[in-house]
Amino acid sequence: MRRTLLSLSLVVCHLTVSMAQTLDECQQAAQRNYPLIRQMDLIRQTTDLTVENIQKGWLPQVSATAQATWQSDVTAFPDELQGVYQQMGINMKGLRKDQYRIGVDVQQTIYDGGAIKSQKAVARQQGAVDAAQHEVSMYQIRKRVNEMYFALLLLDEQIRLNGDRQTLLEGNERKLASMFKRGTAAESDYLGVKAERLNAAQQLASLQAQRQTVARMLGVFCGLEITAINKPAATPAQSAAHEGLRPELRLIDAQKGLADAREKALDAALLPRVGVFAQGFYGYPGLNMFDDMMNRRWSLNAIVGARLSWNIGALYTRKNDQAKLRAQRSAFDVQREVFLFNNNLEQIQQSENISRYRQLMTDDEEIIRLRQQVRKAAESKLAHGIIDTNDLVREINAENAARVQQSVHEIDMLKEIYDLQYTK
Repeated sequence: MRRTLLSLSLVVCHLTVSMAQTLDECQQAAQRNYPLIRQMDLIRQTTDLTVENIQKGWLPQVSATAQATWQSDVTAFPDELQGVYQQMGINMKGLRKDQYRIGVDVQQTIYDGGAIKSQKAVARQQGAVDAAQHEVSMYQIRKRVNEMYFALLLLDEQIRLNGDRQTLLEGNERKLASMFKRGTAAESDYLGVKAERLNAAQQLASLQAQRQTVARMLGVFCGLEITAINKPAATPAQSAAHEGLRPELRLIDAQKGLADAREKALDAALLPRVGVFAQGFYGYPGLNMFDDMMNRRWSLNAIVGARLSWNIGALYTRKNDQAKLRAQRSAFDVQREVFLFNNNLEQIQQSENISRYRQLMTDDEEIIRLRQQVRKAAESKLAHGIIDTNDLVREINAENAARVQQSVHEIDMLKEIYDLQYTK
């Protein structure tokens, strides 16, 4: 029976360990679960659609028009010439003041000076800036996961140490209960240790409630059911996803690339445009004005040709536009320097904190060893009636506090190590 229970316990422990979430698993799950992740696909789709629309600038541009006008005066023959025509028996009615036209205008760009190409480059680079900004927002998720993960890890350690403390108190409680029955200890001694054990149990209930809250928050954030977590290694593995520049630096590079693309668009704005066009309309008057003056009937008309246009207005603002883009690039360089400066300071502080915690943990080992010896001596003294239970409880609490302090220092050190990885 005992072997069966032992086997079942080992199986349960194995399942618990296998189901425990690692920090890296939580980070990846949070990246997938966070609602903002869907925005990356939207950015990509928007960029593709924008580029596709710009590319359609090479397609023929067709416009349909319909107009009806009335004008106060129209082209007419001089009165002398009208008189001559009348003598010849010809009635020149002249143009009517109400005129109508229904037509189609088709224009085809042949050469645009690279305007469409530069517009597509600007649109793609704007998409790269939006994507880089999205990466900055997504990268901040890692720090939030770190906060909750290590808070949960610290609560697990406190719960474990609380259990150790209760075990010590229960052992002394049983000893005092036996001594009280034999008349070698006062009832108050037994009740004092029992009260302290119940106080520890009460603290355990509070810690477990806090753990449940933090575990639920982390679970919702990651989209997982967090039952247990593993303590991460003191030397985090550098995965391929963690290599390269910080996303803030990639964002600055993308913004500088956008400024470069816009500067090339300024060059394209200076070049001439060449295209062909065709116009056709049905209406009155048509292109044959003399015939329309005589017959006043609707007709079909068409015009085809080529057009060269050169707008030199871009020269007026080119110098200022280039100066603005240079100022933007300089501002991005300043942002990079400020970020690297603050990032370096943060790395120095975190590295110093890690060294400090390592030293504190070394001291904690010695403090725990000494507190353990004092607590064992207090248990012996209590058994011989030299001290009372208050002294023993004080030493038990002091040893437990030392162990808690060591766990706090260890978890804080681990958090600083992974925060340093985040900072780098």
